[in-house]
Amino acid sequence: MSAGVCLGLDTSNYNTSVAVFDGSRGRNAGRLLDVPAGALGLRQSEALFQHVKRLPELFAKLREAGELGEIRAVAASTRPRAVEGSYMPCFLVGESQGRSVADTLGVPFFSVSHQQGHIAAAAWSGERMDLLDRPFLAWHLSGGTTELLYVEPEGVNVAARKIGGTSDISAGQLIDRTGAALGLSFPAGKAVDELAGCSRSEECFPVKLTDRFTFSLSGMENKSAAMAAKGREGADVAAFVLNTISDVVRRATAAAQREYPGLPVLCSGGVASNRRLRQVLTQSCQAVFAQPQYASDNAMGVAILASRLADGGGQR
Repeated sequence: MSAGVCLGLDTSNYNTSVAVFDGSRGRNAGRLLDVPAGALGLRQSEALFQHVKRLPELFAKLREAGELGEIRAVAASTRPRAVEGSYMPCFLVGESQGRSVADTLGVPFFSVSHQQGHIAAAAWSGERMDLLDRPFLAWHLSGGTTELLYVEPEGVNVAARKIGGTSDISAGQLIDRTGAALGLSFPAGKAVDELAGCSRSEECFPVKLTDRFTFSLSGMENKSAAMAAKGREGADVAAFVLNTISDVVRRATAAAQREYPGLPVLCSGGVASNRRLRQVLTQSCQAVFAQPQYASDNAMGVAILASRLADGGGQR
């Protein structure tokens, strides 16, 4: 392992984060964006403004903890997914500051995608870094994405091809909208998870799989809202939504494993920290999960990829 640490930056639509990785050990400093009460997200201009303000305090936090030693490479997530046309303005903040730091220090800068960072963070925190060197199936389950991916090595990086997932709203959007209907603050994932834990209901809706491993969740928003309007307990509404998501993800995974036999399953993204989903997929297919603190948006995977790219001579 080369001396020094690799620096990663991720400025998503939900979180500002900076991380360092020394080849085996890492540390992430992050902070959720402030969302006004009752809102279900931020305009890109507001997210960008908050990232600009917060990155300096996160750098300072790592420096005060003695984590910013000799930096040998820098990477930033520069787009949501590593596919043509994938773009979101908020990632410009991390990219611009990352390039500036790299040029100032005279070290390599690497551009990766937010999704690739999620996959790497999940593999590392799930103690399965070996997955990054072989084909596997992965779920990216977040506030903006619910995708089933076929992942394979691309040099020392990873290439992720979408093979299934939602055709409309993401699992995270459904959870956040359910949370808003129940009077919970945004983002509502953790609160909905805790509320569902107060229910013993196993009720769910059998969402249909279409086009191999694809499904729609848009109708579930109306069903959960109707339950709440009829006076059902909030805990039962939350459980209904999480049971339904867990069930359809389980069935889509099983279908994919029949087509791609023998491939392990990795789960990343904030929704992957949900307890019901973790229980269901652990029992059904021994899925590997990111540790909860590395399931939501973070820069750890970006720093890990910076290390792999620097050691493997990857492209800037």
